[in-house]
Amino acid sequence: MTKPVTLAAIAGAHGVAGEVRLKLFGDGVATLAGHTSFNDGAITLLKLRDDGKGGAIARLAESASRADAEGLRGTVLTVPRKALPPLAPGEFYHADLLNLAVVTDAGETVGSVCAIENFGATDIIEIAREPAPEKGPKTFMVPMIPAAVIEWDEHRLVIAGAFAED
Repeated sequence: MTKPVTLAAIAGAHGVAGEVRLKLFGDGVATLAGHTSFNDGAITLLKLRDDGKGGAIARLAESASRADAEGLRGTVLTVPRKALPPLAPGEFYHADLLNLAVVTDAGETVGSVCAIENFGATDIIEIAREPAPEKGPKTFMVPMIPAAVIEWDEHRLVIAGAFAED
């Protein structure tokens, strides 16, 4: 896995002095605070604080005004994979699963991972059906639990067949 990992996205401006609001994709502000350079050195983090709502407020070297901050809206903050801590068995970075081929435990091709969500209880894998059906849902969701997701590696994600049925 060599592609950069996205840790946050700039959601918009905060105040008039160029600070930005961040949507976090990691384990909170502490994960992001461990880095000062993002996007191959294009963005430099100067200050960071928790916003008390699950996000963060940041001061970036590249943003000196509200207009600068608004111009950065939608920008993702990435770091090289090698800058992240090693994973324990059973752990994964969302970036590792995105676009993986999905098959059932019987070997049937289902589609590919198109998104990963978390609504509070556990990660949920969203799978785009391939080929996409003419009628009915084009995607479906599977909880990231051992009964549903049997295994994964850098090439594919294997789900229990019962979770792939309509």
